[in-house]
Amino acid sequence: MAWLEITIETPQGKSDATAAALTAHGFSELVIEDQGEFETFLEENRAYWDYIDENLQKELQGLSRIKLYLEDTDEAGLAQLKGVLSQLGLSMTVSALPEENWEESWKDSYPPQEVGNTLVVLPYWLADTQTNRKKVILDPGLTFGTGAHPSTQMVMEAMEEIVTPGYRCLDLGSGSGILSIAALRLGAKTAVGVDIDPKAEDISRENAAYNGFSAPAFTALTGNVTEDHALMNTLAAEEYDLVLVNIVADVIIGLCSVLPRFLTEKATLICSGILDTRLTDVTAALQKAGLTITSVRSKEDWRCVIVKKII
Repeated sequence: MAWLEITIETPQGKSDATAAALTAHGFSELVIEDQGEFETFLEENRAYWDYIDENLQKELQGLSRIKLYLEDTDEAGLAQLKGVLSQLGLSMTVSALPEENWEESWKDSYPPQEVGNTLVVLPYWLADTQTNRKKVILDPGLTFGTGAHPSTQMVMEAMEEIVTPGYRCLDLGSGSGILSIAALRLGAKTAVGVDIDPKAEDISRENAAYNGFSAPAFTALTGNVTEDHALMNTLAAEEYDLVLVNIVADVIIGLCSVLPRFLTEKATLICSGILDTRLTDVTAALQKAGLTITSVRSKEDWRCVIVKKII
């Protein structure tokens, strides 16, 4: 099937209004490339971002446009779109895309990802791949955690050295569930994944099932442990050998007041997702909470901190 890529240049700050008008006329699958919208999104979600891709920022510099795609045989749709744009006083450019199986080609972006000495992250369609490594099978692209990011890799590499059979793990900010699943693959007895995003609970449970894990080995929960006291008390009532926090610096700092409640004398805490420029902030907050830094791992601009509780 061949497709047409249609690009509509919009006035600065008008991409949302244009998108709304197009959606009202049935054109709902739109790609908005707008510098102003992107910067507004970042500002409104500042607490969740430490790092923004500079190349992406450069690509969006000065842009305000919308892209959509129609089958090259959809003459009625193309004519309708021209009419809508004429009413809006806008024009469009049309480019023919080469024929490709788009439903399958996106999978090329998720090859097997070997991590550490023993693990390999596989998308579910490659689950039968022959390998001597321990498989962590995921449905990628649904939420954070595919094994490709340095912060995730450092945690998994550290877990290879720390996890022993029978371990009980708590994964705060579990996302796709990749770290919980890796812990179970490495021999942990149980893993509890917690995320503030309700979607993550279903996604991580589904990913665990791809790997043959379900309750009570793997438990997925939704909530914010710093605000939900019932959730906090439920989690703190258990004992964990390993606690994982792979998020961003500001969120880790916000968790420092409660993290000691999850740590026993022998437990290890692994914090990752920390830019090198924020390492001092995070380590200071951890130490203020009565925790001691035992080691720091580095990969590219990211840092991973291994922590113990001071007894």
